[in-house]
Amino acid sequence: MTIDNSQLAAARDLVSHIGGALDLDMSVRLWDGTLVPLGPNVSSNLAISINNAGVVSSLLRRPVLDRLIRHYALGHIDFEGGTLIDIGEQLAFKRTRGRLKTLDKSRIFRDLKPFLFASALPVRRSRSFDGDEEGARGTNRNEQDYLQFHYDVGNDFYALFLDPEMIYTCGYFTDWNNSLAQAQTDKLDMICRKLRLKPGDSLLDVGCGWGGLICHAARNFGAKAHGVTLSQEQFDYAQAKIERLGLSGQVSIALCDYRDLVGPYDKISSIGMYEHVGVAGLPAYFSKIRSLLAADGLFLNHGITRRGKKKKRKFSSRSEQRALQKYIFPGGELDHIGHSIELMEQTGFEIHDVEGWREHYARTTRFWCENLTANRDQAVALVGTEAYRIWVAYLAGVSLAFTRGTARIYQTLASKSARGPSPLPPTRKDLYR
Repeated sequence: MTIDNSQLAAARDLVSHIGGALDLDMSVRLWDGTLVPLGPNVSSNLAISINNAGVVSSLLRRPVLDRLIRHYALGHIDFEGGTLIDIGEQLAFKRTRGRLKTLDKSRIFRDLKPFLFASALPVRRSRSFDGDEEGARGTNRNEQDYLQFHYDVGNDFYALFLDPEMIYTCGYFTDWNNSLAQAQTDKLDMICRKLRLKPGDSLLDVGCGWGGLICHAARNFGAKAHGVTLSQEQFDYAQAKIERLGLSGQVSIALCDYRDLVGPYDKISSIGMYEHVGVAGLPAYFSKIRSLLAADGLFLNHGITRRGKKKKRKFSSRSEQRALQKYIFPGGELDHIGHSIELMEQTGFEIHDVEGWREHYARTTRFWCENLTANRDQAVALVGTEAYRIWVAYLAGVSLAFTRGTARIYQTLASKSARGPSPLPPTRKDLYR
């Protein structure tokens, strides 16, 4: 690579100018190896690497999130000395948007001028969903295509960052110092207690993942549990686990769509699944769940939401959401909790409890991001560099979103609407024994 000294000098000045405004404890490593601090008192080894001058030209010509993601996925932009969460926390803590407004615009233009007409580093398409990632075209969404895109990276890959029971939803930290494994066990216990599971109860887990909840409910609460998934990888793993634990007479799993099921079930759980449905599909989703629930049964809906806004706006129009649909969760869409509760009541549910777990998911995804980063070599060997890098960025972004409060997560407990007594005790003290 031929190094253009004018571009290097301009980049050093630009980074120094930005660092003077931001005052961060991190640096930028330029394509010649030069380390330029982003503050006057940098002591950490944390750094963002720009590995080619053509990256700057590329982003100047098309300054959009998707191009930034592709440069990162292809290794043109990198980081060192920590995780992406560490970088994101510094940027959030310093309230960078306001500080950037103090920059000298004429100086920025002068520093960017050497890159305006220089060769831009091309970016090819990274691993992404090849289809209607928003799930908005027509009413017959292919949920199996969406789910298999997300899970086709394989069980061995997920095992690199999940807990030993392969629980891929928010943990529950009864103490912030607890391990990820403890938090996931406590989460499974809390779900079963909220559902008031007792021996002999029939439990349906919609989107059962690798079978963690159905096996836990059977072994520890005596339930007769059934799970459904659209992922062949998850089905095979869960079926083997059921047989290994000797639960074949008490636990079952099916590779099918929940919409094809026939009830009734005493208790139904849907943990981290309704985000995949899409807001337009939620009325049918809640109606189907209600049709599967026994008259005196309980339903626990656990899922990620967005914040309610003063002005109504299509959430999938945000660049962050479009990137999530394209690279990680095609077909996914977030509702806000107020609207979800309204839909549940409209479809015949009575709401009993709503509990926010935002900080729990920020911590859970931090564990996942740190685990995956620590197992980089194994992950790259399994799925390749691009997929690994996209997943690290995804997990870091989720953790930061929940830390900042731009994303939320709730557990909502409901039963069928009734005029008489509800199927719950008079207090909630049994949940916190």
